[in-house]
Amino acid sequence: MYLLSLISALPLPGSARPIAASDPLPIPTTSVIVIGFVGGFVRHDDMVHSAVQVAAHLRKDYPSGLYVEVLENRGREKAHADIVRWIDTNHDGTVSPEEKQTARIILYGHSWGASEAITLARQLEKEGIPVLLTVQVDSVAKPGENDKVIPTNVAEAANFYQLNGFLHGEPQIRAADPARTHIIGNFRFDYKANPIDCKQYPWYDRLFMKFHTEIECDPKVWGQVESLIHSRLSSLH
Repeated sequence: MYLLSLISALPLPGSARPIAASDPLPIPTTSVIVIGFVGGFVRHDDMVHSAVQVAAHLRKDYPSGLYVEVLENRGREKAHADIVRWIDTNHDGTVSPEEKQTARIILYGHSWGASEAITLARQLEKEGIPVLLTVQVDSVAKPGENDKVIPTNVAEAANFYQLNGFLHGEPQIRAADPARTHIIGNFRFDYKANPIDCKQYPWYDRLFMKFHTEIECDPKVWGQVESLIHSRLSSLH
């Protein structure tokens, strides 16, 4: 079942409805870190890919109060180092308990990048650093990683997936502790019934990973990803 209508009607965190394109975007009063991870062997600066486009849109929409970075899915350690450096607000080389608790972090990704986002969240959990929101799009677990269970330091999490083809996303994420993490939803898309034209993508992606590529290039899905992020940011204003 194609669930776009359900998602569009879904009350998002910090807002009674998704943020419309015409809505003003308030600048968050506290600095926020947003990190995205691309899937497969995609370059972090390849603007064909939706995860990279989301980062570009956010930089434009929030010229201040927001640090945005998009990385290859092998770049988790760089992302972690950047987070630690960013939340060390007094620049003394040590992240205090107070600095950790005032951290404002959002993580998102596609495919292996979604798995890496959850792995980074789990790494931050061990250090007592909270995460506001994680968003996974057709999440595919990397070897040795668990993209199904959302760690307790994550306040809210959402999962978009499709089940067609040999490569498809994790259909059911769950909270390690439902009292601490709100699962916004697991939202299925069906591209056999509702195909997407991804002509800007390489032919081999469209041939061998057809449906996995279609969710990655679906503007409706990524519009909802951006809406979730905007909504979370608006709650910090």
